[in-house]
Amino acid sequence: MPFADQSGKPLREFLDRALRRRGGPVPGRWLPIAVRGLRPIQSQRMDLEFSPAAEAFRAELRGWLAEHVPAGYGADAFEEFATLEEEFTFLRNWQAQLAEARWVGAHWPSEYGGRGAGPEEHYLLQEEMAAARAPEVINRIGVNLVGPSLMTHGTEEQRRRFLSRILSAEDIWCQLFSEPGAGSDLTSLRTRAIPDGDHFVVSGQKVWTSWAQYSDFGILLARTDPDAKRARGISYMILDMHSPGVEVRPLRQLTGSSEFNEVFLNDVRVPKENLVGALHDGWSIAQTTLAHERGTSPRQLVIHRMLLDDLIRLARTLPPDDPRRGRIAQAAIEVEIAKWHNWRTLTRRIRGEPLGPESSFIKLYWSEMSQRMHDVVMDVLGPAGILDGGPHSVARGRLVRSYLYYRAASIFAGTNEVQRNIIAGRVLGLPR
Repeated sequence: MPFADQSGKPLREFLDRALRRRGGPVPGRWLPIAVRGLRPIQSQRMDLEFSPAAEAFRAELRGWLAEHVPAGYGADAFEEFATLEEEFTFLRNWQAQLAEARWVGAHWPSEYGGRGAGPEEHYLLQEEMAAARAPEVINRIGVNLVGPSLMTHGTEEQRRRFLSRILSAEDIWCQLFSEPGAGSDLTSLRTRAIPDGDHFVVSGQKVWTSWAQYSDFGILLARTDPDAKRARGISYMILDMHSPGVEVRPLRQLTGSSEFNEVFLNDVRVPKENLVGALHDGWSIAQTTLAHERGTSPRQLVIHRMLLDDLIRLARTLPPDDPRRGRIAQAAIEVEIAKWHNWRTLTRRIRGEPLGPESSFIKLYWSEMSQRMHDVVMDVLGPAGILDGGPHSVARGRLVRSYLYYRAASIFAGTNEVQRNIIAGRVLGLPR
């Protein structure tokens, strides 16, 4: 039990000894502040094995994926899609296949079309999908964010109307949270929803909205009380993306793709029956949504294991004394550390313990690990690494596109600056 009491005394003694060994000063006034409010780490052991039921789930899923993942998908030789619309249609059809076999939303209760799977199975589902290089679930906003939020806060009518069509990808959902001036700090959002009879009239702008150009509905945060400050006065509602006044403009990314969008809302009428939860209580409901966005990251873990495999193959072309080999070894260590962080959080979920701020640490860790690994990839590839396609490109440009995509890893799902603030305040007890 490393931190045995609330005062943080054992931690102070440890830091005192460490600083003395380094010849530095013994901390004075700042150290009690740094450890004030530090919560003790319980001495419970982390689970290192999955349950027999979870392993049976894994085996069934692995067998299904072996039979149904499109041949060659995820390999460098797979024929690229001619257009984004072609890719979207492919992914929508793939999700319909998954839904028919009840692999989409396996963590949903059975009455809503899921399997009632627990945290272990949900983790393994993402891990096995990534390991099989299976296509992504196109409606993951609906499956992972909207569904759980509606189950917790929605009306029975909302659940009946929307949930079943999420799993099958009959309705595609997007997330209308971030704004040009309210990304990391959502409480400063400016989109307004003014009551007008049986409707709200919504005006504002959203940005970084994935697949908005193909979405049928969006979960929207809007300010319904303009006089309230920050988180107060925000409401959570469902927006029909086909409503008059909704304008979607795709954003071309560094990778050349355009699945992100900015969305303009010009006097869009939203029925009051689409309000989720109580009026002005949208921020607390949004916390349910955001909690499902972070936590464990098994998909990212497997993606970076595969990136590590690429690095190891590249290392075989390097001279034995090349210093870049050491950086590749460091990447292998960091990927293994990422696994243990995920398993620690998964253990807490299985035991029904609250996640707390460690979800911020996982997001912070893997995103910066990713950028370090991609830097090594580009260093090893040299000039050929920047070629996206053509006879002289490496892996048909897959690695350079991955490098460009993961430059945003420290921004999406909560910027790393925000994650550091959470860790500083909630783990270290530092003053604001």
